[in-house]
Amino acid sequence: MFTEVTQGIKVTVETYYEPTKSNPAFSSYFFTYRITIENYSENPVQLLRRHWHIFDSNGAKSEVEGEGVVGKQPVLGSGEIYQYVSGCNLTTEIGKMWGTYQMVRKSDGKKFYVRIPEFAMVSPFKLN
Repeated sequence: MFTEVTQGIKVTVETYYEPTKSNPAFSSYFFTYRITIENYSENPVQLLRRHWHIFDSNGAKSEVEGEGVVGKQPVLGSGEIYQYVSGCNLTTEIGKMWGTYQMVRKSDGKKFYVRIPEFAMVSPFKLN
């Protein structure tokens, strides 16, 4: 599990290798990740955008940027939690991701960035 807190917003990431969606013979390794966002600040916030940096172990880098997460722009009141699951396909058995969420404080309209911690994606057989 990987965790980071920015301005009272805690982001936790758990990763899973998906063998039924992977095909190592064709350099296809699929991972899912579960993100938990917790609002420990005193203000309601809304997640507006995400920006991901994705790396494989061959040094290839890609970026993904867009509105919301999994088609939603959730609002989290103080003390509330939002969780979602998404996925990433790599061409190597090992990779990593990190990124940011752009959020807005509902009380004053101030936008700010929340860091998504860097996390590893490792196929289980690579650890042996």
